[in-house]
Amino acid sequence: MNKKLIALAVAAALAPAAAMADSGNVSIYGILDASIDVTDNGDTADGTKQGIRTHKVSSNSSRIGFKGNEDLGNGLAAVWQIETALNVDGGATTGGTTLGSRNTFVGLSSKTAGTVILGRHDTPYKLATRGLDYFTDGLADNRNIMGGGGATSTTAGPVAGSALSFDGRQSDVVAYISPTFSGFHAAVAYVAGAELVTTSGQQKGNAWSAMGMYDNGPLMASLAYERHKVGDANTGDAGPSWVGAGSVNRSEKAWKLGVGYKIIDALQVGFAFEKTSDDLNAGTEVFGHKAWTLGGKYSMGSNDLKLAFTKAGDQGSTSDTGAKQWALGVDHNMSKRTKVYAQYVKLNNDKNAFYGLNGAGATGSVSAIGASTLAGGADPSAWSFGMRHSF
Repeated sequence: MNKKLIALAVAAALAPAAAMADSGNVSIYGILDASIDVTDNGDTADGTKQGIRTHKVSSNSSRIGFKGNEDLGNGLAAVWQIETALNVDGGATTGGTTLGSRNTFVGLSSKTAGTVILGRHDTPYKLATRGLDYFTDGLADNRNIMGGGGATSTTAGPVAGSALSFDGRQSDVVAYISPTFSGFHAAVAYVAGAELVTTSGQQKGNAWSAMGMYDNGPLMASLAYERHKVGDANTGDAGPSWVGAGSVNRSEKAWKLGVGYKIIDALQVGFAFEKTSDDLNAGTEVFGHKAWTLGGKYSMGSNDLKLAFTKAGDQGSTSDTGAKQWALGVDHNMSKRTKVYAQYVKLNNDKNAFYGLNGAGATGSVSAIGASTLAGGADPSAWSFGMRHSF
């Protein structure tokens, strides 16, 4: 399993920085990932072609970061990190390229008491199963469907739109990460909402996220929970962007279970299941559904063969709003820090759903939404050929 996920990646700020430039207590690190994507928006449920077939060069969660720590004595250290998204392709990228647009924080860390950070960071819910996605950050990422998926039905909800992503990166975070004991650690985060409140009568939203993870030997297991309370619109709240009067002071929730196992040195598998629920439409569920993903990776010398399947059920009380996704890929590792890869992904929407291939940072996203109306039942697909270098 990917041990960089342990303790919200704060442990990495305390560890020796292998293969990283270092000046004083500052380490420089990053990832450059670019691909050429051949994409097809597919056909809708009634067979209508959306007519968007193209190729594009995409930047897939490329980033640069600076991090460090200072020994304060008595087992206490100050930790900090500034991480920024990069546009390798020169185009737009999720989260923007503003300095500190990715995980950026300052905090205190103790080997015996744990770590507290303040800033912007991935939620514990997100990190609980990121290591189980063998196609992370590309067009075949399971977050096309998992974690909310950024899609709903053409009919459900106060307006057509989406819930706030549970597999997200939030601003205004205060988080606590426990030390690791025999492979187990836990994390909890609070997201302060409604920083733009101007009157005492406005409802103030917020979010809570927590997870526990065991990662020791061949087995990794995690359990996570997250809750978003919706406040008034235009208050800097943590609720969905379409928030209406009927959704204020209501909530959406999710819990998730993840299991990963290394069967032999060359073969590992990962499984995650989540269930979301809400009362956003004046007490009626809008987006609540179940979703799961199963993937595996088999290593042969310098090559990794990857396969994954992800499925979401119907949302709320609206039928035919689920989707399923197949992904197949191969990575060729040229060194410990450089690889080239090829992937194929196919997503099939039910007739009233419009999930798309978003890539969780890829600018080569493939929308299932037509030019002027929602295209229910689309089946977008993509080939992706790229290179990834870590430094």
